[in-house]
Amino acid sequence: MGLVLFPGDGDTSSPDVDWSYSGFAAFRRQLARAEGFDLDRMWGFGGERPWSEVTTSLEPFLDRPDDGGGELSASECAALLPRFEEIVDHWQTEADIPWIHIDAARRLVVVLRLCIAKDVELVFL
Repeated sequence: MGLVLFPGDGDTSSPDVDWSYSGFAAFRRQLARAEGFDLDRMWGFGGERPWSEVTTSLEPFLDRPDDGGGELSASECAALLPRFEEIVDHWQTEADIPWIHIDAARRLVVVLRLCIAKDVELVFL
């Protein structure tokens, strides 16, 4: 069982990104570290720190349940994309970032670009 993120365009051949739930949690922890905070200390992730104390354009992606489904709009994807692209560029030069996170981030960038181009939501399933 796991999580798949894909464009809500109805095209089953569209690219997607998939993780196990534990893999997605590890990916989001790595993203939070890139943004300068510990996800496990955040409200909703076992901690008490409110999201109002963190400034990141990735909040809509990070602050959501793993198994709740849902989606992000094309405009939300457009707001996320520049930071994801920066993170991918940075991670590719860092020796301590697991390859699996780099690959997932690259694939996510492709999916986000497609959502924006087609003006469709990013679906979490």
